[in-house]
Amino acid sequence: MRSTKVFAALAIAAGVALVASGCVPNANSNANSGGKDAASQSITIAYSEGGQTLDPAEANDGTSDTLVVSAYDQLVTYGTKRVDGKRVSDTTKIEPMIATKWTANADKTAYTFELRDDVKFQDGKALTAEDVVKSFDHIKASASASFLYQMAGISSVEAQGDHTVVITLTGPNHLFLQILPMYSFSIIDMDQVDKNGGAKWLATNTAGSGPYKIDSWDPANSAKLTANPDYWGDKPAITTVNLKFIDDASNRLQLVKKGSVDMALELDPKDVVSLDGKDGLTVDSRPSNKVLFFAMNTAIKPFDNEKVRQAITYAIPYKKLLTDVMHEQASPMRSAVPSSMPGFTDEGNSAEYNLEKAKQLLAEAGYPKGFTFDFTLGSGFPDWNDDAVLIQAELAKIGVTMNIHNMARAQFLDALAGKKVQSYISRWTSFVNDPGYHLGLLLTSKGSSDYNNYSNAQVDQLWDEAAKTSDDAARTKLYEQMQQIINEESPWAYLYEYNIVVTHRDDVQGYTSYPDALIRFFQLSKTK
Repeated sequence: MRSTKVFAALAIAAGVALVASGCVPNANSNANSGGKDAASQSITIAYSEGGQTLDPAEANDGTSDTLVVSAYDQLVTYGTKRVDGKRVSDTTKIEPMIATKWTANADKTAYTFELRDDVKFQDGKALTAEDVVKSFDHIKASASASFLYQMAGISSVEAQGDHTVVITLTGPNHLFLQILPMYSFSIIDMDQVDKNGGAKWLATNTAGSGPYKIDSWDPANSAKLTANPDYWGDKPAITTVNLKFIDDASNRLQLVKKGSVDMALELDPKDVVSLDGKDGLTVDSRPSNKVLFFAMNTAIKPFDNEKVRQAITYAIPYKKLLTDVMHEQASPMRSAVPSSMPGFTDEGNSAEYNLEKAKQLLAEAGYPKGFTFDFTLGSGFPDWNDDAVLIQAELAKIGVTMNIHNMARAQFLDALAGKKVQSYISRWTSFVNDPGYHLGLLLTSKGSSDYNNYSNAQVDQLWDEAAKTSDDAARTKLYEQMQQIINEESPWAYLYEYNIVVTHRDDVQGYTSYPDALIRFFQLSKTK
């Protein structure tokens, strides 16, 4: 394949217990597929940022992730379904991709995957079982995806011949098949990686078998992708994808209104409400499991005091955030788990906007006159800034001074990783729509994204028990118990659940929403 050209320096920083699945001709097929004889079509999409890496195991921002799902395949993928006439992913249904079928042993601790025999990497090399083994080794050794490897419960990955792979688990794990479709588990031509000096090469180059080749990528400006002519599945209807990286939302808005771009992401909510049906535009706004929360570091005073954290939750102007900031492009968040996630419960959450209750809790906590604390605001998301200003004003009414410290996004992410930020706003999208994944990463003491140091031994114990439980109903009860404890202890104030909003020209068809909010270009087409 051609090496991706990079023109700027990078800032790197289902419960589905399927025993077997039938083979399908092409897991990427959909009603808008162009088929083998599709006419050439191009599309231009405006993104807010250009991404940080092309390494599937290290990608952790929306643009990087999108580029990865375009250039790589995985063993399996999520199914799709229609909800209210719109196509969405069905994460409870795991379908073939590179693997045509799979079987599990009696106790579901070993899975045998049979691979397609017609898959080639973009440099022409045939994909074999050994490539799967080496890809999983790369994931296990990575800084970002290794936690997912452990969460999936993978013990070993072995090749049996050229087209059979056996994955052995440490024990039964209901998350295993749900995690495998994630872009982090892409199959990589690691032989090509080794020839080019090792894993660092993957940050700026691709070695996949996916439906698109990345011809160019300049994280400061743009990227260009072209359909892979030797792809094992149906050729995408969109043969050329041009990405423009524009950090100003108003500029993205003007471009899509003028027709200079076909799609625009992350527009300001106040602009979105006036666009639908005008200027040849469609606004596709759907509920999601992307949440925004106000996190309080439980290891730093005064947020080590449960009543202080509870007081904050009563001083949040929830309705104003939804109306004045998000302009109804979001919905209330009522638990640590988003409301669209199976196993959701708001038991234990009694928080509502009530300043008198907030003052009462502060007095009970020993802070009758309030206190002062530092709040770190990461850049890049206009709603965060507006939220912070509104919350700051309300806290002042109960004697609490919130000092806002602005920080560039890269620095903000580094600061969170150090777990010493006193308070902050953060958004999170669980790519696996399961409480075990969501809570395990964010709110267990060993979670890789537990940046506010929340720790509760009972929550940890319940999570461990749920991970080992094969009974769906029993596991749901365990997740509900976890949520009730977390809701009562209030390490977060729940702000809202975002809608996924994609604005596109009327002639763009085939958009399918996934929990990861990534656009799969191979599903798109244009009517003219």
